[in-house]
Amino acid sequence: MRVITGLARGRKLKELPGLETRPTTDKVKESMFNIVQFDVEGRRVLDLFGGTGQLGIEALSRGAEHATFVDQSKAAAGLIRENAAHCGFADRARVVQGDCLAFLSGCREKFGLAFLDPPYESGLLEKCLETIAAIDIMAGNGIIVCESAADRVLPELPAPYGKGREYRYGRIKITLYRRAV
Repeated sequence: MRVITGLARGRKLKELPGLETRPTTDKVKESMFNIVQFDVEGRRVLDLFGGTGQLGIEALSRGAEHATFVDQSKAAAGLIRENAAHCGFADRARVVQGDCLAFLSGCREKFGLAFLDPPYESGLLEKCLETIAAIDIMAGNGIIVCESAADRVLPELPAPYGKGREYRYGRIKITLYRRAV
């Protein structure tokens, strides 16, 4: 696993041992960032299921202003800090170890870009989307990028949020949501 492009291009990121985390493949990550390539620079980013931190770190490498990483696992939170420091982004990264829904419920900041890649069968993706829309943590023109199993049907969200395109990569699906101005 590596940073694809930008300031930290080519840097290898450490992974957690075992099967508890499922890092996004380089192919899907590259496609994901091709989709949002003009919507990263200068934005505040939320990597809600941080794991290794690769999505938020890729965004920082591509010019995001700041990234907040959230992961329930203490080991993952430590690894994210380590990977962010290794890539030179420790000063632009905030790592929160805790429950994703508790973080969202207490969130008082706005994000321009959010990555949601929870365990596929956990049901957390739908709950987090509903919470994000209810609390309205996305800035105007903000984008939510969701990774899920290809056969998963994701919900519509109330205005000002709109469900956008879906992209399929084998058994993986990327779904975009946008917040209107």
